[in-house]
Amino acid sequence: MKSNHLHTLTILLLALIASLLSGCSLTHIGIQDRANIDSGNDNGNTSESLENRRDTTVENPDNLKETRTKKLDQTKKTNENVIEVINQPEAITVLVNKQYKLPDYYEPNDLIYPNVRFTFSGKLEKKKMRKEAANALEKMFAGAEDDGILLAGVSGYRSQTTQDRLYNSYVKRDGKEAADRYSAHPSHSEHQTGLAMDVSGINGKCAAMDCFGGSPEAIWLEEHGHEYGFIVRYPKGKEHITGYQYEPWHMRYVGIENATEIFEKDITLEEYFDAAAPVNSD
Repeated sequence: MKSNHLHTLTILLLALIASLLSGCSLTHIGIQDRANIDSGNDNGNTSESLENRRDTTVENPDNLKETRTKKLDQTKKTNENVIEVINQPEAITVLVNKQYKLPDYYEPNDLIYPNVRFTFSGKLEKKKMRKEAANALEKMFAGAEDDGILLAGVSGYRSQTTQDRLYNSYVKRDGKEAADRYSAHPSHSEHQTGLAMDVSGINGKCAAMDCFGGSPEAIWLEEHGHEYGFIVRYPKGKEHITGYQYEPWHMRYVGIENATEIFEKDITLEEYFDAAAPVNSD
């Protein structure tokens, strides 16, 4: 009887030991599996793979900021260089500059010869202006004369063909960078609108030259031009906005109301129309 009990107890003890050993083995296997998940991927490198994925999706904040800034700068530069064709070139307030161009070979249909003095004789193309602007020019010259200032026209309407010839001659003479500061590319010139006139004194001295600035004629034009609907289109210190150097002789007709507001606010035509994106001089 005792022998049977001992035999039974022995079997039970062996079964218990076997069970305990099996549990330890399973626990060890479980620890190894978690370790493999933490230190390996599908190929045994999961941890390294996850870290690599974090590296590729979460950049250093400073580097990310720099990258975004570069992209914004590039977008800005690209936008500055976009050229748009004006769809209403006949508008009195048309904005023509390095970003906005007239339709190719645009020519106003109401060009006339204003009855004013010029620094040259003959019925040349460059005497012409659009009718409304020409009438305003006559009144401005008369108003200046009442104040003892004798003005003369230098250059008004200019066709695209003429502008092309002039621009290329300036590039040949002074180089492209210099020419772009004072001369417009073909179809980008205000003269082609028939709304601009270069003005000088009656003797033509310093006509369309830097020395015209500060002259009695230039001062009168700057102070009174708006009373007749004209603005000094390229004022001093605004080259970064207009794209052109100071030209006290370049008078642009925009109408009395617009010219007066531009004068009183001391702004450019670009700023007036909230189109003052910085422009490149090339």
